[in-house]
Amino acid sequence: MSLTHAETITSEIKHVPVKDTLFTQVISVLAKEIYEDAVKRGWWEGTRNDGECLALMHSELSEGLEALRHGNPPSDHIPNFSGIEEELADVIIRILDYAEANHLRIGAAIETKVQFNKTREYKHGGKKF
Repeated sequence: MSLTHAETITSEIKHVPVKDTLFTQVISVLAKEIYEDAVKRGWWEGTRNDGECLALMHSELSEGLEALRHGNPPSDHIPNFSGIEEELADVIIRILDYAEANHLRIGAAIETKVQFNKTREYKHGGKKF
């Protein structure tokens, strides 16, 4: 049985060592800062389940959609930015908070996934969207 293109690339990527780059360092420092602030503000008291954390990430995307549906006005909290900019920032903040709390290598995963995506077929082989 032969491997698909994606399976071949995936097996090759598994053997590439993850480099400590400026991007991964910055993401790591930012994730730590975000997580420490969330702990300080009480968001990590007790246990948090993964589903709740993912739902909160999703809620920020939904708020971004609402901002766009209302013409993307300036943010109420950071008025130098639009509503969608604020909500996308909130998504990233929640992701980095979760990643740090769970010792995930999110910066390295992003870099590796970007490289993998460069190997994919046009529209990933025919997807509509």
